[in-house]
Amino acid sequence: MDYTSANYQTDVDENGMIFAVGSLYEYLKKIPDTRSAQGRRYSLASLLLVMILAKLGGEDKPSGMCDWVAERVEQLKQLKIFRRCNAPCHMTYRRVLQEIVSAEELEGLLHEYHQQRLKAEQEIVLTMDGKTLRGTIPRGETRGTHLLSIYEPRQGLVLVQAPVDHKENEIVVAPQALRQVNMSGAIVIGDAMHTQREASRQIVAAGGDYVWFVKGNQARTLWAIQKLFAYEMGKLRQGAGLNKQFQTHTSVSKGHGRLESRTIFTSTLLNDYLDWPHLAQVFRIERVRWHPYYRGRTRKIVYGLTSCTPARASPQCLLHLSREYWGIENGLHYRRDVTLHEDATRLTIGNAGRIMAALNNLVIGLCLRHHSQNVAKARRHFSACPDDALQLLLTPV
Repeated sequence: MDYTSANYQTDVDENGMIFAVGSLYEYLKKIPDTRSAQGRRYSLASLLLVMILAKLGGEDKPSGMCDWVAERVEQLKQLKIFRRCNAPCHMTYRRVLQEIVSAEELEGLLHEYHQQRLKAEQEIVLTMDGKTLRGTIPRGETRGTHLLSIYEPRQGLVLVQAPVDHKENEIVVAPQALRQVNMSGAIVIGDAMHTQREASRQIVAAGGDYVWFVKGNQARTLWAIQKLFAYEMGKLRQGAGLNKQFQTHTSVSKGHGRLESRTIFTSTLLNDYLDWPHLAQVFRIERVRWHPYYRGRTRKIVYGLTSCTPARASPQCLLHLSREYWGIENGLHYRRDVTLHEDATRLTIGNAGRIMAALNNLVIGLCLRHHSQNVAKARRHFSACPDDALQLLLTPV
């Protein structure tokens, strides 16, 4: 590939393949290779490169990666990924996942790569949630590898992926994960598990803001917010006007066979009452869904609090942020499970499941970088056009 027209600074690997400085491939070449030099036929960077190409091409298991590469080995040789027309065997890919690659090294380099890609001129929203890799659960046991991710939904980047020990929970790991990202000016959103005072202090001290949802694990805080809004809702039902200390916004959307209305009420009245660090607003969101086909409706109310002042986050903005939190569920975890078949891929030895999860995060981000919100469609394109997939890996941001 010729990158001279784009004025990229380039380098050449041992196979003669030209790649741009700052590209993903340059980061892959930094991963230490723990194999003995004797009998080594493929560089570790080349193996990781073809694994990512195979995943972009629609293969999710080591056996599928092996077949995908074997069917295209002549093309890969022409692209100077391999020196000869021989493809690695199935167990080579498994050894890369199980033994050769350090999960910490890979995640650290991907963190650097994503920080390079992060568009700092945009407002940064960070969503935080955990996921158990069901394919890593050994037979007869109930828990496998559990990973906490910090995800930027607007740009599709997983900035941090941290393992959660079997004897711990996400609350213990969250502060360590947050320390790895630049929170200055960012808004961090988490579910009720992460609604903790220490995490709130940490985020604001780092220059960011938080948006938390409140449930029974913070019983007193939940009770106070519910009581505040219950009194105001009662007055509204009786025909009174909205108190000046409250603000509201309603949005209506239609899709997926349903009509959904979302109404948010915000208030600053509890800022001095609740002993919550840096509290600026509390809110109540009511979601009502109508299902025309079933001729029924569902109603759900959630409560939350935030350090964002009304000047920074209006009711409309907070309602939008509450929806962006689900980007980590729908945009990341759902895609990993349904499109990339993560839970259906059995990887129980070593850190294979954790490394595969990191590769899945990377593939989703690369597909979004290709300007395709439909990851399955993007993978079909890359399967037919491996050159386009390789260009994503050899060019910088």
